Amino acid sequence: MKKEILLLVVAAVLLAGCMLIEHSFNLPTWQLLLLYLIPYLLVGHETLHEAVEGIIEKDIFNEDFLMAIATIGALLIGFFPNAENEFAEAVFVMLFFKIGELFEEYAEDKSRDSITKLMDIRPDTANIERNSKVVTVAPETVEIGEIIVVKPGEKIPLDGVVVEGNSNLNTVALTGESVPRGVAENEEVISGCVNLSGLLRIKTTKTFSESTVSKIIDLVENASEHKSKTESFITRFARVYTPIVVISALLLAFIPPLIQGNFLTTFPIWLQRALTFLVVSCPCALVISIPLSFFGGLGGASRKGILIKGSNYIDALNNLKTVVFDKTGTLTHGVFSVSSIHPEKISEQELLHLAAHVEHYSTHPIAVSLCNAYKENCEHCKVENIEEVTGQGICANINGKRVCVGNAKLMSTENITYTYDCNHIGTIVHVAIDGEYAGHIEISDQIKEDSEECIISLKEKGIQNLVMLTGDRKETADFVAKKIGLSSYYAELLPTDKVSYLEKIIREKAEGSTVAFVGDGINDAPVLALADVGIAMGGLGSDAAIEAADVVLMDDKPSKIALAINMARRTINIAKQNAYFAIGIKILVLILAALGIAQMWMAVFADVGVMVLVVLNAMRTLKVNEND
Repeated sequence: MKKEILLLVVAAVLLAGCMLIEHSFNLPTWQLLLLYLIPYLLVGHETLHEAVEGIIEKDIFNEDFLMAIATIGALLIGFFPNAENEFAEAVFVMLFFKIGELFEEYAEDKSRDSITKLMDIRPDTANIERNSKVVTVAPETVEIGEIIVVKPGEKIPLDGVVVEGNSNLNTVALTGESVPRGVAENEEVISGCVNLSGLLRIKTTKTFSESTVSKIIDLVENASEHKSKTESFITRFARVYTPIVVISALLLAFIPPLIQGNFLTTFPIWLQRALTFLVVSCPCALVISIPLSFFGGLGGASRKGILIKGSNYIDALNNLKTVVFDKTGTLTHGVFSVSSIHPEKISEQELLHLAAHVEHYSTHPIAVSLCNAYKENCEHCKVENIEEVTGQGICANINGKRVCVGNAKLMSTENITYTYDCNHIGTIVHVAIDGEYAGHIEISDQIKEDSEECIISLKEKGIQNLVMLTGDRKETADFVAKKIGLSSYYAELLPTDKVSYLEKIIREKAEGSTVAFVGDGINDAPVLALADVGIAMGGLGSDAAIEAADVVLMDDKPSKIALAINMARRTINIAKQNAYFAIGIKILVLILAALGIAQMWMAVFADVGVMVLVVLNAMRTLKVNEND
């Protein structure tokens, strides 16, 4: 860019010198033309080259062609009888056109920078243990199951599991959140995070091409392929608008002189108006600023850990009137934990101890939660005769006592009578010892801290239809819906039921509005694909989330949905501002140019000046304003 700026400065100085010479010496017109051609070609050679290329490739009607015709016409107009030369105006127009392009390039670079910051997560090398040595290799050459070593300050090159060490990870490039995430042995880590403190040895679970960092970069690089309706309209508009303008300019140059008679005398006047008309009509302000607004919106969102797969989904978020949520893993953490213990005749610790030991060999989420709740390792406990009753629970002998742990059906099977009064909503695990009821333990999934904040924010944005679809029990669904303020819910649904309910919601939506489905991206692929915009909890890079959804929230926070809507609405508003402003100014100056009132400097402002203003306005989309 420094080279281009230097070129513009030199051309501007040469233009000033040419104007000084023109006013100081009475040179012939052809000599003045040669003089002005120096700064003109210096600043305009690329534009002329692009115009010629466009003609060769049959893409004639573009802004380069319009500028070339307008400025060449201005250079030649002085050779007509009784016409004043416009050499300075021609160079001035080309100079300002290039300044406008420079602003456009700067704005695009700023927008691209916000996205390429995400590209910085791409690791260049990987330190891998091979033959008892640590060697540095390209990440693409590392295979699944190999051990990589990540030192403090280095990026994690591939997804894997920590086998040795503990540390804090900077995940800001993925999630937009600056708070470090702690990791220890046996915990999963993903590529793209920066290791902040301790040395980590990681066993890789994916190849580089399948790793989180590669999938995210591919997603961002391909986002521009999905254009919004506004962008598509502007592209179609320019293809029709530009030929009409060129034909109109030709008619303006030739028809009035032919009607008025005395063609050679009046032609220069109308040619000058036609050239001004051409300069004004250049649609570059629209063609540049609208896509740039959406590009900036995508970049700004990515900086906050919101990956939007294309500008068309910005349109969908802007028109959102209904949001449908999955429950587990979306509004709740999706991790079961012991929330209360209710013993009878024995202590809470003893009840939990017996339940945990019976469930010790099970991988069911409820069994895992019981074992996690009981931290002690009781070596003197002897567990024998483990018997699993499908769909009911597990029975086993512990130190000679028969202990049964399971649901109400298991108690009925074992002919154990019980009564309990528990006001909490969750999964109830009953425990019986030697045929007598010993108490129950409540297991529940915890609501995410910001789920209620998400619902409040969405309602403030005018989105009142907030629905939850879940396969969980009606009592649990009712508790969650009331707790966070949802408008309605449907419980005990199979995956096919979710599709049916969402289809019904889509059929009943208002015309012009859109429906979003928010899920965890793992078991909600059919409904994520069915919705107008599928929003997935990324889980720091869940493969299924990235592939199935249109929008991915990389930090699993439902409250980011409101921020995504904010940014979409702001992007659309800025794009509309640019369109109205550019079209309004152009129509006004086009009329003035046709009437002979607008001079060439007005044309320059209506084209280049407007382009600079709308490009600067488009750059506002890069700013993330959470309170809009």
